[in-house]
Amino acid sequence: MAKVTFLGNKVTISGKLPKVGSAAPDFSLPDKDLQDLGLSDFAGKKRLLNIVPSLDTPTCATSTRRFNESFAGREDAVALVISADLPFAQGRFCAAEGLKNVVTLSLMRSKKFAKKYGVLIKNGPLEGLTARAVVVIDEKGRVTYTQLVPEIADEPDYDAALKALG
Repeated sequence: MAKVTFLGNKVTISGKLPKVGSAAPDFSLPDKDLQDLGLSDFAGKKRLLNIVPSLDTPTCATSTRRFNESFAGREDAVALVISADLPFAQGRFCAAEGLKNVVTLSLMRSKKFAKKYGVLIKNGPLEGLTARAVVVIDEKGRVTYTQLVPEIADEPDYDAALKALG
C-alpha cells in the first residue's frame, strides 16, 4: 500500500488507486439533488475525479475552486468532486462559492466507491473519510492518470492532472 499521512502521522488506506491503462471502476453516488450518478452518466466525456475528505476544509475547498476554474467552458470533460459531505452541504458550498463547473458526489450512502478506488482511510482521526486523490479517465473509460496525494493536507498536482486530461 502507498504511504499516506495526515499532518505527518501515517494513516492506512483501503488499497490502491486503479492502474493507469485499466478500465475505471464504475460507481453510483448521489449528487446535490440526491440523484445517483456514475461514470456511465458522463460517457463520451473525459472525467476528472477530485477525491477529497470534506469540502469543509481549506485544502478541499481550494482544490474544488481550482478545478472549477479549469473546467469553465469545457464541453469535452467533467470534473467530479467526491467527498463524504452530505449532498445538501455540497450544494450549499457550491452555491455560496458560485461554482458551476464541477459536479459534487457524496459517499453518504456507501463507502463502496472509496474501497474500489483504494482511498478509504482505515484509521486515525479521519477514519471513514477518503484520502486526497485525483483520477483522470478518458472518454473511453480508461484511467490515464492517478495521484494519491502523500500528505492529505497538501493540494494535488493540478498541472499534471490537467495535462493528463488534455
